[in-house]
Amino acid sequence: MLNELIKTRKEGRIAWITLNRPEAMNTFTVAYADQLDAALKRFDDDPDVLVIIVEGAGKNFCTGIGLDQFPPRTQQEARDFLYRIDAFYGTLSRMKKVTIASVHGYALANGAGLAVACDLTVAAETAVFGTTAINVGLICLGPAAVLIQNIGKKKVLEMVLTGDMLSAGEAQRLGLVNKVVPEQELASATLELANKLAAKSPVALRNGKEGLNRLPDLPHQQALDLMDDLFSSLAATEDAVEGVNAFVDKRKPVWKGR
Repeated sequence: MLNELIKTRKEGRIAWITLNRPEAMNTFTVAYADQLDAALKRFDDDPDVLVIIVEGAGKNFCTGIGLDQFPPRTQQEARDFLYRIDAFYGTLSRMKKVTIASVHGYALANGAGLAVACDLTVAAETAVFGTTAINVGLICLGPAAVLIQNIGKKKVLEMVLTGDMLSAGEAQRLGLVNKVVPEQELASATLELANKLAAKSPVALRNGKEGLNRLPDLPHQQALDLMDDLFSSLAATEDAVEGVNAFVDKRKPVWKGR
């Protein structure tokens, strides 16, 4: 396919989305952003897919929006441009399927935002994270919106206002990365995690992700009530009955996703 800026494939319950502008360090253009957003939505609607891995082709994960995408423009033109570029943030926040970022090389600006916006993040030891737009007179406010959901305000201010970079180990210490592995083990470690998740009940994964995503925005009692509502709806499903019976019978469960 010509102009395949985003490549996709799936095997069983797992799908891959590959950022495919390696010659430009996988930087964003509008067409690239549109293809990424479409791929995320397509796999989220695919009943066969439970887990989606987002990775980068070439030497880097993604280094943000290409600087050649910033010609002189009006404020309204810039707003329209950024709404399309940043559409993936909203899509990821609404997705029912579990997403995993598999990060190597540089994950900068919107690339860092994408890595953190995924539900889980596995990084190579050599990966580098940074919200670096301030170094060229811009500012990483899109990435900041997801960073501040994961770490404290002071650290986000430091990252965004200085443009300093973080090692994979430091990103893990801050809670931005789940697992750090040698670079040669990145693909296998990511797949191992994806397989572990894909073996779970689809209904339990969906309910769990919904509950955990909604918790931070609710007052304490409403959060407790929501968790009980989600748990009770899960307990009434065929998968919940199958899971308990399989455990008692000492066998592997056969999930039906209902």
